[in-house]
Parts: sequence; C-alpha cells; structure tokens
Amino acid sequence: MTDSSALSQPGLRARVARFTDRPAFQNFILGVILFNAAVLGLETSDQAMAAAGPLIKTLDALCLAIFVVEIVLKIYGRGMEFFRRGWSVFDFVIVAISLIPATQGLSVLRAMRILRLLRVISVAPSLRRVVDGLVNALPGVGSVFLLMGVIFYIGAVMATKLFGAAFPDWFGTLARSGYSLFQIMTLESWSMGIVRPVMEVYPYSWTFFIPFIMVTTFAVVNLLVGLIVNSMQDAHNEETNVKTDTYRDEVLQRLLEIEALIKAQDGQRKD
Repeated sequence: MTDSSALSQPGLRARVARFTDRPAFQNFILGVILFNAAVLGLETSDQAMAAAGPLIKTLDALCLAIFVVEIVLKIYGRGMEFFRRGWSVFDFVIVAISLIPATQGLSVLRAMRILRLLRVISVAPSLRRVVDGLVNALPGVGSVFLLMGVIFYIGAVMATKLFGAAFPDWFGTLARSGYSLFQIMTLESWSMGIVRPVMEVYPYSWTFFIPFIMVTTFAVVNLLVGLIVNSMQDAHNEETNVKTDTYRDEVLQRLLEIEALIKAQDGQRKD
C-alpha cells in the first residue's frame, strides 16, 4: 500500500499543479480578489457595518480562506518550485500578512489587508507585463533619478541664495526650496502661486524658473517615461518570444512522435 501510494503521489501533485494553472481557476481567484476588495471597502462605511457588519466580516474571512486554500494547493502541486517564482512568493507574503492577528499593537495590519487587491497583478498577465517592465526599467530609472537629484540640489541651492531672503516660506531652506521646486516641476499652481509673486520682487527670476521647468518637466520626466515604455515593450516582446519558442517545441515534439510512429509501422510491415 505504501509503495503504490508513493508512486501515485507525483501524479497527484502534477494534477493539482495543472488544476491551479487552469484559466478557469485563475479567473475564479481573480473574481474572489475583486469581490474581497469590495468587501474591504464596505468595512470603511459605518452605515454598511451597522446594517450588515457580521455578514461583511464573514465574507472577508471566507475570501481569506479561499486564498489560503489556493496557496496550499499551489505549494503542494509545485513543491519548492513554488518559492522559486517571484509572483508566487508575492502571493504567499500578501496572504501571510492577512493571517497575522490584528492586535492592538498590530492594528495597522487590518488596514494592510487591502493589499490583497495587489494579487490581481499576479493573476492578470497584462498587469504582470506592466510590473515586469517597471522592474526591468529600474537600472535606467535609477540613473534618471540620480540626474534629477543633482538638478534639484543645484536648483535648491540657487533658489535659496537668490530668493530665500524675500520668500523664506518657499525658499528659506534647502528643504523648502526643494519642495517648492518640486511643485513647480509638477506645474501645480507654479505660475500664479509661486513664480509671479517672486517676479514682483525679482523681475528677472523667470530666467531661473523657465529653464528649470524646461529641463525637469519636459526633458528629464519625458526621458523617464520613455525608459519605462521601452522596458515594457521589451518585456512584451520577451513574453511573445517565449510563447513562440514553446509552440515551436511542442510542434517539433509532435513531429518527432509522428516520425517514430511511422518508423514503427514500417518495421511492422517489414516483419
């Protein structure tokens, strides 16, 4: 009995792994994730909790139980291979955080339960592609952020020395100058809110602010966007190449099986 059970174990694991990889199962989990997000949103409503508080908490616990069962099935079906996949570890951590009891000292964990909605990224291939593109773009993005930091530091020092005496609330310190320049870069009330009042005291201050906006808002930020878009396109092409290689391998395998079958039939005819 023990030997036959051991022999059937790998087959059972393979069936469980195939079951968790089925599109129907993935779509079901996606539906539970979205439903759970709606339930957690209802928990923030005092009226909803007063009307159906116990039901809402029960539904939340049911969703969490489904997630736990899903993780257990995937670990059983894939074994240690489960923890070699980044997205699987991501799902495991999100569910594990939800299982930690939210005591008074860890009450913040109750608010962090909404992180379960992030699991929609690991379930939806298109969202995974976006995140993969962002991750692949990190080296280039880091260089752009470093360049942005240098520009902001130079601009903050200059703005503090030029405008700090007359406008201490905006440019009195490096930190205040940096924040004001960040507001200017985002074009949030930059003209009427900051630049025009400064120009009333320093008429030629536009020679500082206009080049700063041109360099940061229109040059560096667009460079950052271009890097991310390029990386996402590379991730999409890589995924397409993987699918093409998989399809090609399957076709070659079937051709080899057909060739072996033809040779076997020819051998039988000769006999």
